[in-house]
Amino acid sequence: MPKLPDFEALAIFAKVVELRSFASAATELALSKATVSKAVSRLEQRLGARLFNRTSRRLALTDAGQKLAERATQLLVDGEAAENEALSQSTAPRGLVRLAVPMTFGVKSVAPLLPEFLERYPEVSIDLHLSDATVDLIGEGFDAGLRIARLPDSSLIARRLCAMPRYTVAAPSYLKRHGRPTHPMHLSQHKCFGYAYLSTPGVWHYTNAAGEQASVRPAGQLRVNNGEAVLPSVIAGLGIADLPDFIVGDAIASGEVEVILKGWKQPEGAVHLVTPPGGPRPARVEVLAEFLMKHFAKGKRKAS
Repeated sequence: MPKLPDFEALAIFAKVVELRSFASAATELALSKATVSKAVSRLEQRLGARLFNRTSRRLALTDAGQKLAERATQLLVDGEAAENEALSQSTAPRGLVRLAVPMTFGVKSVAPLLPEFLERYPEVSIDLHLSDATVDLIGEGFDAGLRIARLPDSSLIARRLCAMPRYTVAAPSYLKRHGRPTHPMHLSQHKCFGYAYLSTPGVWHYTNAAGEQASVRPAGQLRVNNGEAVLPSVIAGLGIADLPDFIVGDAIASGEVEVILKGWKQPEGAVHLVTPPGGPRPARVEVLAEFLMKHFAKGKRKAS
């Protein structure tokens, strides 16, 4: 396998050419004069040609040095430009942020915030990916994502934004026809609607104030991969569902559905901002993270 070019030596050579001095190049690069001299000698050995004619008073390029100088200088210029561009991306909010968010939460709670964010940071663009499926942030090249659940152990870095309670609900018309369950195990006798992306698919787990636990595998006519899609059937009185506050909160407030099993709770999840592991995040990602944290810390989980 061929060796990579000695970019460091080429850059040092270009700087010596620019300043016409080993000592001046060493000072500007914050290197010792010996390091600069060794880099140029290493390059000469690799190329099999002398690059400078050196005397105690004069430093002149050889023919080989003249031919190499222009290309080496361009490499140095391109390298500095690439590094400066990357540095500006990491220190100033600029560039594209790819953000993965659950569908309904993204439409109701995140999208309404974007006008303020985009106006505040005009050089930042957002690619908003809406899906209830768990996205592979690293494999699919996302900068960040929002997760609404109890997070499993993961290499991802997570920041908790706010709590997200869940409620088991039914319409008054359903309860009138089928009765009100008072214990989670009663749900096995009722029509219940399922959600495909629960952390434990098909199983609802409950705990009461006394620490008792109950797990039930409810069944019904409808199973969805987006929680909001089940709400019309619940409001129509066709079954029971377990839904997060941002989906069902308004229907509870309006009386279209009622919370049942009030003495029992599903394990409460939270909204988390997750990012891939690694070094410092670019400024564009960090300002979006801080913006979302400040907003959701105020408790504004649902769209108005």
